[in-house]
Amino acid sequence: MIVNELHKFVSYCKRIQPQTQEDIKKFFEGVIAFPYDKELLLQAYLFLNIQKFFPSCTELLLFEKSPIADYTDLGKCDFLFLTLQGNLFLIETKFIDTEATGATERKRRNKHRNKVFEQVITLKSRFSEYWSIRNEQLECGVFTTDPELDWRGNGVNVITKSVTIDNLEQWRRNYQINKL
Repeated sequence: MIVNELHKFVSYCKRIQPQTQEDIKKFFEGVIAFPYDKELLLQAYLFLNIQKFFPSCTELLLFEKSPIADYTDLGKCDFLFLTLQGNLFLIETKFIDTEATGATERKRRNKHRNKVFEQVITLKSRFSEYWSIRNEQLECGVFTTDPELDWRGNGVNVITKSVTIDNLEQWRRNYQINKL
C-alpha cells in the first residue's frame, strides 16, 4: 500500500469510526464502572494500557468494526491501530476463563485459544487482500487473560500479550478508586 492509499484508508476509518480518542476513553471508563461484560472489560484494560503491551500503537482507527467495508461476514476486528512507523496493527482480544476447572472447561479454553489466533490470522489475510496492503505493513496481536498463550504467536508472526484475571480485576478496582 502506498502512502496515498494508507491516507485513504485512514480517512475511511475516521468516517466509519468518527469518535475521538477521548470519546472512546470515556466509553471504556464507563465499562470499568459497570463491568457487565468480561470481554469488554478486557478491551477497556487494553485500550487504557495500550502503550504497556503494544508500544508502537498510537491512534485507534477502528473498534469492533469490519475493516473490509461493511462486510461484517468477512470478520470484524476488535482493535485496529495506526503505529509509530505508519503501519497498521490489528489486535484480537479474548477473555479466557483460566479459573474454571474440569474437562469441559479445558476443552472450552483450548477452543478459545485456537479461535483467537484463527480470527486474527484470517482477518489479516482478508484485510490485506481487500485493501492491497503488504503483509509487512499489517501487524497482528492477540490479547487475552491466558498467560499460557504468550509463546503461541511466535511461529505465526502474531505478538501475544496477556493479563491475568486477578490482575484485571485488581486494576478495575484501583482505576475506579483513583477516579473518585
